[in-house]
Amino acid sequence: MSDTSLHASETHVEEDENYFISMTDMMVGVLFIFIILLMAFALNFRQQTQESEDYIKRLKKVEETAQQVSSELDTLQRQVDDEVGALSKADEVRANLLHAIKTALEREDKKIRVTVDEASGALRFDQNAIQFDLNDDQLSDVARARVNLLARVLTEVLPPYTHMNSAAEATLETLFVEGHADQSGDANTNWNLSTRRAVSTFRQLTLSQHSLSELTNLKGQKVLSVAGYGDTRPIPGATNDQQRRIELRFVLSTDLRKRLNTVRDLTNQMEMELESLRDRLKDVNVR
Repeated sequence: MSDTSLHASETHVEEDENYFISMTDMMVGVLFIFIILLMAFALNFRQQTQESEDYIKRLKKVEETAQQVSSELDTLQRQVDDEVGALSKADEVRANLLHAIKTALEREDKKIRVTVDEASGALRFDQNAIQFDLNDDQLSDVARARVNLLARVLTEVLPPYTHMNSAAEATLETLFVEGHADQSGDANTNWNLSTRRAVSTFRQLTLSQHSLSELTNLKGQKVLSVAGYGDTRPIPGATNDQQRRIELRFVLSTDLRKRLNTVRDLTNQMEMELESLRDRLKDVNVR
């Protein structure tokens, strides 16, 4: 082999070796970069996994709080339903009381006409039942006899609704003897006149049946009371004679103050729980 051929062959081998070395270096470099990327990915994945676990934990806490709030909302709703039921029961008891008095009065005196207003808890006596002359606050003989009858009926019917029956679902808080006037006079005159009519009726009731003045509610307070409204509560479409009237208004108690305080406490507690839930939601969203 000539020198020229040998030199060409060696040169070709060196070029192949250099090429191989370059490729090897490149592959090593690429592999090294791949390893670095893989390590970075692994570290990033680990960090994200940790963050995901923390996020899931926070979500679980929020879920637990939400479940607690939901449970307490159900409790509050049941409590409110109970209070509404108690009010409805009190209305039912009062309606039964009003109709019992009306039935007893009309059975004893066919000429007495009594109107029951269940919504306001009132018994309304028309001018033929308890009558007053124009600008007068004194009971006529007929009106006095009917007030005496009313006193007797009240004495028979009311005791089970007072402190004598503390186990009742609803008891009598106050019985207002209300006086009303027509619109023929000025406001001050009508106020005074209606109040005097109520006082006259009250006095005759307690004079006829003294035990009425001794009836008390669960707080130990006297049940019978007086109110005058002048011409401020007229009967729609009624004549002046019909406006001059006496009404008995029954206010029943179901110990609602204590019940409503309980509902208020639950509501305050719910507000605190909701605030805590809102804070946790903010924390989850921020992170």
